Amino acid sequence: MYVDVIIPTFNRAHLLQRAIESVLNQTYKEFKLHIIDDGSTDNTQELLKKYQGHPQIVIHTQTNHGVSAARNYAVRHSHSPWISFLDSDDEWLPQKLESQISYLKLHPQCRFMHSEEIWIRNGVRVNPKVKHNKGPDELFKRSLEFCLISPSTVIMKRDLFLEHGMFDEAFTVCEDYDLWLKILAHEEIGFLPDYLTTKYGGHSDQLSTQFVAMDYWRIQSLWKLLKTHIDQDKKNLILAEIKKKAPILLKGYQKHQNLERYDEVSELLKEILD
Repeated sequence: MYVDVIIPTFNRAHLLQRAIESVLNQTYKEFKLHIIDDGSTDNTQELLKKYQGHPQIVIHTQTNHGVSAARNYAVRHSHSPWISFLDSDDEWLPQKLESQISYLKLHPQCRFMHSEEIWIRNGVRVNPKVKHNKGPDELFKRSLEFCLISPSTVIMKRDLFLEHGMFDEAFTVCEDYDLWLKILAHEEIGFLPDYLTTKYGGHSDQLSTQFVAMDYWRIQSLWKLLKTHIDQDKKNLILAEIKKKAPILLKGYQKHQNLERYDEVSELLKEILD
């Protein structure tokens, strides 16, 4: 079971080597590592020179188009039946791929799986709240509030990724929330409760800390999903989530005098309520 591992990166030379080495140190060796420099202006290219010529590494460079475009580019330029993602500020534990491949061999019908992760915030390990539970029980319903699946924990079939249109490059953030929901709406996914990834947070260049009103993008994702062929029970859950998120978002827009998208969200909510 050969895997294409994909690391997108932008101006993270100070963190990138940790991510790369965590892939090279995997106990499972049947992989090709694709690193996509998304137009970095720091010394990322200098760092990557040390990996040029490595038999398991392919280095790609593109002008800055965002993390979704970088991941999609790597998928288009790779060939393995399985793909796995790692954010450049995270790292894998050495047994990550081996544990997931073992699970997939025991569950040959599974096309998507994820696992538990260790959370580090500002250098300190923190415990997720109950609402962050990644387990399979009602995962679609619980994932409507916010993203419960971290890209760095995922391994999936290439054909499933393509089937659902890859990451939406129009999404500045929440692109993972958007794609995972589309998959969860149609697919039984696997979950391994082992801690196989370390996720680091709290740094200033983390996307989730750079954008306010992220529920705008979640609502956009939910609205798109509502128009697809899914069962009525899931549509009812989506409608309820939009009705919950939109009024809160509108109040926030008013409070902070950030009215650029106020009318758009207001019209969407009105259409749903009508």
